[in-house]
Amino acid sequence: MDTSLPFALRLPVFAAPMFLISGPALVLAACKAGIIGAFPTPNARPISELDAWMRQITEGLARARDEQAADTIGPWCANLVTHSSNTRLPEDLELIARYRPPVVVTALGSPKPAIAVVQAYGGKVIADVTSIALARKAVAAGADGLACVSSGAGGHTGSISPFAFVSAVREFFDGQLVVGGGISDGWGVAGAIAAGADFVYMGTRFIPTVESMAPDAYKQMLVDSTVEDIIISAGITGTPASWLKPSLRANGLDPDNMPSAPSRNYDSNQTIGAKKWKDVWAAGQGVGAIKRVEAVADVVDRLEAEYRQACQRLATRAAATAQPAAQPSEPEARRAA
Repeated sequence: MDTSLPFALRLPVFAAPMFLISGPALVLAACKAGIIGAFPTPNARPISELDAWMRQITEGLARARDEQAADTIGPWCANLVTHSSNTRLPEDLELIARYRPPVVVTALGSPKPAIAVVQAYGGKVIADVTSIALARKAVAAGADGLACVSSGAGGHTGSISPFAFVSAVREFFDGQLVVGGGISDGWGVAGAIAAGADFVYMGTRFIPTVESMAPDAYKQMLVDSTVEDIIISAGITGTPASWLKPSLRANGLDPDNMPSAPSRNYDSNQTIGAKKWKDVWAAGQGVGAIKRVEAVADVVDRLEAEYRQACQRLATRAAATAQPAAQPSEPEARRAA
């Protein structure tokens, strides 16, 4: 099976799909900037809105490729929730088959429901995974790639270091590997690629952009926050997730005494005094890299500059350590003999 992703990219980065944050404007801006733009299909409700979003994205990218022929235009990606709570999955898959996103990422469940549909038109399926066991299951199911959601990720997070996750998965999988978790600058992107990943998932960095659907107060909270403002708790959805302490406090929750959540519930309308995700805001540990609200294009410009600098530094260091050892002088050689 050919698992390669045949796309020209300016930078090996996904603008990760984020619930209530990623919409057509963010996806289009990311793709036009030369990276992969993604959004979760549940962001568009009802199904007619999802149809309109997919049409807007495909038509917008077609125009961009005509009008910006000299630029690198990245592919778009749809994120499907395959958990049993997504009763709209069959309808989502019908639109996937019609609009043919080059990449489909599955989350919160097996990639199996999407594989036949997406691979039939030549698309690639990448499965979100948070453990080695889930990674093995996704590979066995036929996924083209894996998105290793690691410790430090915003929203539903993993518990394994990104470097350890990549290393462990590479022992049994040589397909396309995406890794995310606390990576918010080009230096981190270079580190992940050097460690064996093919792409980086970057979500939090794109929340405070002009094109995201996040409320202005959310964007400003990210600008004002540091890694010390992040807490991991399963008390909201029943699954460990990274939350902003200031947002928890604003909604009457105590970060030091979070409620228990014995059962998983991904229904965004479930309330805890406030609607999760909509009123209680998440972020990853890379939040400290955010200094201002800006356009996606400006973010990608900075990421690329940092990435190129990091790659050059790696090349310079590698060249220095690869130099042959100095030959001993004649007296030293005689003493060694």
